[in-house]
Amino acid sequence: MGKVKTKKLKTKKSIAKRFKITGTGKIIHYGAGGSHLLSKKSSKRKRRIKKARVLKSKGDIKTVKRMLPYR
Repeated sequence: MGKVKTKKLKTKKSIAKRFKITGTGKIIHYGAGGSHLLSKKSSKRKRRIKKARVLKSKGDIKTVKRMLPYR
């Protein structure tokens, strides 16, 4: 009898485009709402949207890491 091979896990490509995992394991993402309807948003709000930030929610971190198995 040979060894049973486990299936390879697939990376969710939509999540891979939106999130990056740092070397220390933190997850970085960008704010939503920065692509259109910018004329009605204040400059301060647009600056905050553009900045990268660390994902804080423990539940979301767990979900994102599960969807990016080889990162």
